[in-house]
Amino acid sequence: MGFDPRQWSSVPYPSQRQRVTSNLESLLVENDALRQEVRRLRAELERLRSRQDRQHRHQSSQAVDDTTEVSRLTASQIAAWGQVLTQQVGWGDLRLRCLTALVERLNRNSFHPQLNLYQRLDRLMPGFGTELLAATTGSLSKKRAAVLAAFAFYGVRASEWLDEDPQRVVQELLSRQETTRASRRTRSDRRSSDRKRPGSLDARSIAYETLGLQPGASLQEIKLAHRRLVKQHHPDLGGSAESFCQINEAYQLLMR
Repeated sequence: MGFDPRQWSSVPYPSQRQRVTSNLESLLVENDALRQEVRRLRAELERLRSRQDRQHRHQSSQAVDDTTEVSRLTASQIAAWGQVLTQQVGWGDLRLRCLTALVERLNRNSFHPQLNLYQRLDRLMPGFGTELLAATTGSLSKKRAAVLAAFAFYGVRASEWLDEDPQRVVQELLSRQETTRASRRTRSDRRSSDRKRPGSLDARSIAYETLGLQPGASLQEIKLAHRRLVKQHHPDLGGSAESFCQINEAYQLLMR
């Protein structure tokens, strides 16, 4: 059977076959390069996503840590701590007057004795003392005084002790209370011995001196001096509990 001349034009020349083969190889090479580039881009995208996920988790954990570290102090939280303390052994032996004196003594013996409790806590953790002051406004009860004494002793970590080991808090406050009582007895005995010495000032003269007045001051002057000093030394305003008691005792003595 012979060849049909009409089909000769469809048979490629050797040069045409070579050209088609080389084009195909070039396409394969280009496709392989494209596949490699796609794999590289996908790997880079995965790295970027992984990095973003790590940053997001770190920021979330940091926000949780910050919220935990600077706990929000509220009046209800202070009341809850006070209620827990009342259920501990030895609570009945704590005294309000001794607790307020303990807070004053701990502040006086701290690194910044010129600061009150709230100012000292603000230095340790900005805003913490201000929150504590806002949460403890009002009349100073024994429960509140115990919580404040805990913060005066343990600092900003008092919330952890109040949550985890309130019994230890009560025992520590009892121990410190006894130390404060012993110190007060020593000062009282010293004053009594001074008053018994010949030529020492009598009780009324000491009362005038406590109020910053001259002996023989009028009742109106005594009242004004007492009012001014009470505002200055009231424990709720960051004053000295011991000085506050001395001012009231002097006022009552002179008003008899």
